[in-house]
Amino acid sequence: MSEKCRCGDHHAWAGPSPDDRPAAPRQPLLAVTLAREDRVEDAGGIDPTDRVTCRTHRRWLHECVSSPVHANPAIGYRWCRRCDHQALVAVDELTGDITIRCGLCGHSPRSRANDELVELCRRSLALARANRFPQSAAA
Repeated sequence: MSEKCRCGDHHAWAGPSPDDRPAAPRQPLLAVTLAREDRVEDAGGIDPTDRVTCRTHRRWLHECVSSPVHANPAIGYRWCRRCDHQALVAVDELTGDITIRCGLCGHSPRSRANDELVELCRRSLALARANRFPQSAAA
């Protein structure tokens, strides 16, 4: 992939930002979930694309899914096949809305991979909310 994209942006072959800091030490549920998914993935029990945590960024998936590292044209995650371009992900943590739109044509690329990615982000967001607002803290 030595060819530069039309948008001038970097994509899946770009590395994670050095400014990203793992959130796991500050969030016990995240740390436990990361460790469990790492073990199960290493044992062949789940596919890397079935995780609600990110092994690369050590965060909940919904927190880093917009990173270029998560765009994968081969699988179709965050990818618009129509434009052959990465799709952008917006996660509204307040409403829980997760949208995927192409960075060039503006359409929502429909694919099984993108639908699964949205569902994984919803699960990730639900777990992160449960961690922040445990039942015992409810009034």
